[in-house]
Amino acid sequence: MSQTTLDPIGAVGPDTVPGSKQPRGFLFTFVAAWFGISLVLSTLGGAAIPKVFAFLDDATKGVNLSIVAAVGGVVVIVITPLFGRLSDRTMSRLGKRRPWIMGGALVGLVGVVMLAFSAGLWQVIVGWAIVQTGYGATNAAVHALLADQIPKRIRARVSAAASVANAVALIFGAVMIASLPNDMQWTWFIVPGAIGTVFSVLLFFRLHDIVRTDKPEPWKWSDVLSTYWLNPVKYRDFFWAWACRLFVTMSIFTVATYMLYFIIDRLDVPLEEASGVFAGVLTGFTLMSVVTTVVFGWISDRTGRRKAIVWVSALLSAGGLIVAAIAPDLATFFIAMMFVGAAQGAFISVDIAMMTEVLPNFDEAGKDLGIVSLSYQVPQVLVPVLAIPLLAIGGSGENYSALFIAAIVFGVLGALCVLPIKSVR
Repeated sequence: MSQTTLDPIGAVGPDTVPGSKQPRGFLFTFVAAWFGISLVLSTLGGAAIPKVFAFLDDATKGVNLSIVAAVGGVVVIVITPLFGRLSDRTMSRLGKRRPWIMGGALVGLVGVVMLAFSAGLWQVIVGWAIVQTGYGATNAAVHALLADQIPKRIRARVSAAASVANAVALIFGAVMIASLPNDMQWTWFIVPGAIGTVFSVLLFFRLHDIVRTDKPEPWKWSDVLSTYWLNPVKYRDFFWAWACRLFVTMSIFTVATYMLYFIIDRLDVPLEEASGVFAGVLTGFTLMSVVTTVVFGWISDRTGRRKAIVWVSALLSAGGLIVAAIAPDLATFFIAMMFVGAAQGAFISVDIAMMTEVLPNFDEAGKDLGIVSLSYQVPQVLVPVLAIPLLAIGGSGENYSALFIAAIVFGVLGALCVLPIKSVR
């Protein structure tokens, strides 16, 4: 296949994309790959690794989880934009994105195997870093396909479908971990890892990728630095959309990361039953997220409006988090988290579509979407670092109220960031 000329985002019409026409079933495998990657990363990071630490040493579980999350976050921050940019420059016969999809999944699977048989903090750190590196490469390539291959006229709906897939992966992963035997740690990792790898490979075989035939300019050290940077003055709308995504992600990540421990420590659920309760709460959260993702994705495509939906999301989230922070029992907490899930769904229905509409240029979609991904990855470092002192307020090490207050503040800041955006309604 010959090289396709890539145009600035403003020149791409509603029915055209820079890439070639895809075969029947491409959209299904695209969404399935999104599901698979989400299943691996969310299940391992949100359920399996916290469960490992809870069983290894209950007294240090919060600190250990914060360390692993922070290290994994640093890895992803480094590799995601870099791999996205390298995929932009890739001249393989397989295409620009396919080598990264396949190669990343196989490397990530190595890390999954290491985690499956880990028995201490450092083994978990190394295994999680390998997982984040491998599936981070796959994730960067899959995100770039949203700009490469998805027409603007359906981008919000495809984004919504991908977000629904992500939500279903959260439920499926949590239920999976709760149903697997407590004395068979290896299954908590191998099962989701195998599923995620298979779905990534399916996309590899179904994608008609762009094959680059012109040699890119020589790689310079300045290119490495620019991989992580876009001028916020020159690209103001991109910066503010990026900041919005950063703060909203911090809000959700703050609650999601420590939810299992909140259930154990604040709601007094026994350790052996906590995974099942966690799965139930996450199911309610995710079902509401799916509903509002579909509804607001349709509304957004019909009206062309994105910013107002972000504000609806902020109000729902703030209300739900306030109730969750003071919840006296599991039932109240469950209802509150359903409201937070509805808020999350409203936001993600427009999130990715909004980001693609403020990209500076399609020529470097992989690199720019890598920078977009940083707005999701940076919280993986910031939240664990901030959580340690927040949890320690009062001396108990379990001040979850402080975490929830921080989550509310982050959500409000995210909503405020959409105000200066001019090119998106």
